[in-house]
Amino acid sequence: MRSGPDLDRLHVMEPDPKWRNGRAHMIGYVGVMGDQEGIDLLLEAAREIVFDRGRDVQVVLVGGGPALEGLRAMAADLGLGDHVTFTGRAPDEVLFSVLSSADVCVNPDRVNPMNDKSTMNKILEYMAFSKPIVQFDVTEGRYSAQDASLYAAPNDTTDMAGKIVELLDDPDRRAAMGRTGRQRVEAELSWDYQVDPLIAAYRRARDA
Repeated sequence: MRSGPDLDRLHVMEPDPKWRNGRAHMIGYVGVMGDQEGIDLLLEAAREIVFDRGRDVQVVLVGGGPALEGLRAMAADLGLGDHVTFTGRAPDEVLFSVLSSADVCVNPDRVNPMNDKSTMNKILEYMAFSKPIVQFDVTEGRYSAQDASLYAAPNDTTDMAGKIVELLDDPDRRAAMGRTGRQRVEAELSWDYQVDPLIAAYRRARDA
């Protein structure tokens, strides 16, 4: 039994250029701003992409959480203040707009026992919006995304930066991965396919 997106609720929108902040490419993230989500690792990868690899990118992060203010300070300390947009907790229309506008979406969750076995809603939402993904190599993330994602070595920010740049440089591959993800959600992973297993689990618990 897994979580899955409700495709009737998610609405693909026209890309909004404001999120790019005038830059050539946009990296998107949606989720909680906490310690285990690894946003600090994403910021380290972004620093490498911008300053070591000289790429013109904007990173847009949607979500709130206990680590948000510390992450804002970290971005500023890394010199990324103008390259990173934190929306904070945002309504669905902002989330949908960011996902519709991103070139690549990321899941920087640290590789640890909990994240390795958890279905992350953001992965399935990225796939529902036909977005190619870069994430660290966790078991459940690989099961969910399969060929819709590239997989960086565990907690390796340089490898994550390299795989993001690899996709930014290959729009045809991005499009193909996006199509693969959307098809997988439609055929197997959307909420419609999770309802019956969930009800069955509740019944087993009730009858135990």
